[in-house]
Amino acid sequence: MSTLSPSAAPPVPGAVRGSPAYRRISLALFLAGFATFSLLYCVQALLPAFVAHFGVTPAASALSLSLSTGCLAVSIVLAGALSEGLGRRGLMFVSMLLAGLCNLFAAFAPSWEALLVARALEGFLLGGVPAVAMAYLSEEIEPQGLGFAMGLYVGGSALGGMLGRVAVSVMTEYWDWHVALAALSLVNVLAALGFYALLPASRNFSRKAGLGAAYHLQAWARHLAQPGLLCLFLIGFGLMGVFVSIYNYVGFLLGGSPYALSPLQISHVFYAYLFGVVASPLGGALADRLGRGPVLLGGVGLMALGLVLTLLSALAGIITGIVLLTIGFFMAHSVASSWVGRLAKQAKGHASSLYLLGYYLGSSLLGAGSGWFLQRTGWSGLVACMLALLAGVWVLALRVKKLHPLLTR
Repeated sequence: MSTLSPSAAPPVPGAVRGSPAYRRISLALFLAGFATFSLLYCVQALLPAFVAHFGVTPAASALSLSLSTGCLAVSIVLAGALSEGLGRRGLMFVSMLLAGLCNLFAAFAPSWEALLVARALEGFLLGGVPAVAMAYLSEEIEPQGLGFAMGLYVGGSALGGMLGRVAVSVMTEYWDWHVALAALSLVNVLAALGFYALLPASRNFSRKAGLGAAYHLQAWARHLAQPGLLCLFLIGFGLMGVFVSIYNYVGFLLGGSPYALSPLQISHVFYAYLFGVVASPLGGALADRLGRGPVLLGGVGLMALGLVLTLLSALAGIITGIVLLTIGFFMAHSVASSWVGRLAKQAKGHASSLYLLGYYLGSSLLGAGSGWFLQRTGWSGLVACMLALLAGVWVLALRVKKLHPLLTR
């Protein structure tokens, strides 16, 4: 049986956009998003270096990333539940700090097995950030400013995802992969310290004691039984699945005839993430002004347009399509994730964790499974599959908008 901590005080008004508290929260969560995704994806550019240094196969080298994302998907659900009893701010800080230290150990791991253990533990620890961050923002930010704040958090994720791939690759060209990985780790340790210094303590969080498994199972079941939230969980699955699938396999398109781009040239495609850094807070701000429904639908539409442009033969058209896909994805994801916090009336950490579980399952399952279409039907078949998925996401978004017309902001 759960008991609330002795704080029966009414909720404190959320931080208003433009206030000092709002700016501190937004910057702190930007750092959290940056740290999570830069640590998670920094090894993607180092897979060839791992093959050369440890003598593993290319397929085995990919374990350094897949183990992290797999452990992250599991821990997100657990972290959302734990945060109800342990608190938001401290759990996020400890997760960021320890994950950065794990990555530092991986930089100088004495063996391949030790590196994999460090990366798996790192992914598990990072699960303490995304779900809890969404819950914290929905509790501490006024509804009218939530979209922009969530957009900044997602923008930090976009910047971290890009730098985790590109900056490490560039540093490796001039120094050594050990140094590149260690440098990124130290930057993220500093980001964790800055996060803790900036983020105000929770004012609208009630710590719960004595939470057993039954409480958590009931909380997850209530969220899954709410049609609007279930649609948002599926939307996260579809959005991330499409986004990761295209980024996973666009290298095969650009590396083949007639483009024949080198791996270094193909890596420049990740600079499209910079547009995501801008698109996330912009999408959130538009959602605060126009409503979440129209902006979510607009983001999905941009993704679809970007997919169609990748069917062009001109390289400029393909790159433009990737940029539009990226802008649309980060707009749609920032809006959908903030909408979860608005619809979940209780146990927001549980709701956030379910959204992110769907999000990362989309990355893992669709990101890998869509390769089947590429092998059998080529790039056009892959694009057709992704367009069909986006059509499903569009229908789900219309459903949420219809179910909750008064909670679109």
